[in-house]
Amino acid sequence: MADVELKGVDALLKKLTGLSFDMKYKGGRFALRKAAQVVVRQVKQNAQRIDDPATVADITKNVAERWNARLFKRTGDLGFRVGILGGAGGNKTSEELSGNPGGDTRHWRYKEFGTEKMKAEPFMRPAGEQSAQAATDEFILQYGKSLDRALKKAGK
Repeated sequence: MADVELKGVDALLKKLTGLSFDMKYKGGRFALRKAAQVVVRQVKQNAQRIDDPATVADITKNVAERWNARLFKRTGDLGFRVGILGGAGGNKTSEELSGNPGGDTRHWRYKEFGTEKMKAEPFMRPAGEQSAQAATDEFILQYGKSLDRALKKAGK
């Protein structure tokens, strides 16, 4: 086998090394947020099916995506969480949770998982399955754009 010497590869590797921070942490985070927003839209659409319009509480207004700082600090991996503001609520009062855009929606978990006296009407879990491909496509599209911008910027 012949030895081949490639010229210019060092410069390319240096450019790619320079892009790693921008791509992984900035472009990747932006693309991942866009993908999480696809899931949020699906959760809101599913929540509208089960939300009672006669009540003040509106689950769809409390659906949110948040940066997963704990995952990032522990592993260096990027991640977003999609959930309902107020969560399980713990021992907070309705007045404390009424500051959320949709009001006190702690009852969402009973709808999602059911109780011994109430059948489950899941809307969060199916949203992940329903929007998985669309979220993946959005991530690939946005990350590709980010990569193109970073390569163009590095070429200057």
